[in-house]
Amino acid sequence: MKTIFIAGHNGMVGSAVRRSVELYPKEYDLVTESKENLDLTNSKAVHSFIKINQPDCVVIAAAKVGGIVANSSYPADFIYENIMIQTNLMKACLKYHVKQVLFLGSSCIYPKECPQPIKEEYLLSDYLEKTNESYAIAKIAGLKMCEAFNKQFKTDFRSLMPTNLYGANDNFHDLSSHVIPGLMNRMHNAKLNNDSEVVVWGSGEPMREFLYVDDLAEVILEVMSIEKEAFFSNLPDNSSHLNVGYGKDISIADLSKLIKEVVGFEGEIIFDKSKPDGTPRKLLDTSILNNFNIYPKTKLRDGLKKTYQFYLESNN
Repeated sequence: MKTIFIAGHNGMVGSAVRRSVELYPKEYDLVTESKENLDLTNSKAVHSFIKINQPDCVVIAAAKVGGIVANSSYPADFIYENIMIQTNLMKACLKYHVKQVLFLGSSCIYPKECPQPIKEEYLLSDYLEKTNESYAIAKIAGLKMCEAFNKQFKTDFRSLMPTNLYGANDNFHDLSSHVIPGLMNRMHNAKLNNDSEVVVWGSGEPMREFLYVDDLAEVILEVMSIEKEAFFSNLPDNSSHLNVGYGKDISIADLSKLIKEVVGFEGEIIFDKSKPDGTPRKLLDTSILNNFNIYPKTKLRDGLKKTYQFYLESNN
């Protein structure tokens, strides 16, 4: 039995990992701790926690996250808090000989104008998207720290870079949410108010890839089970990170129609072309993940139904 500590177990990703771990009670002894009792930006507290609990594996799912408005408004908070969280955890894991670390980043680490689909080796090949630069740089620092520790100390620190996530425990707040929970919330409220239309920013033409968060959680456990040599020998030289995506993308227009159907909103969708579209396309190349015979399984429509069910239950 492995002792596994999930940092950020109450967040969207962390809670999904916790649900997956709990399906295997004979394989994992789960360790968690609340924000109130463990400040991950406090080095002394983190070192003490890891020393006392002695986990075999640590999943770093804790992070300060947010949408465009939050990232643009609080760049110092995003870069400082994320770098502190991951640095404290990795240094403590090194000091107290944690066997394996799984660090979670984001596809926003890649350049704004990136060849499609995006391969792992495209990292640092061009300029980042300005609106989330601080968050992206913090995540790049995290995966590069994994690479540096592996090279210098022969550790087993792995990084996963998932595409756009959605699912239970997502943030549905209108001002700080990402596209799926934001549209779901707005269309649900429009349905309740009998509104005739919902306005969506941009032309609806950009293509985006979405991954159901419980699929990511299963991928995390599968990746952690791969032998060390087999895992790293399949990555590009000196790399520690691996893309995780669904493998297909969808236009924002078609996504909006799909959410409309799932929610049951009967009004019209209006695309405000005066608002920015952002990057035209963002699709991850997941061929290395697929080489391990790992494939996320949840179809977008099914994932949206589950997400909306969670939304309804959490708002009752």
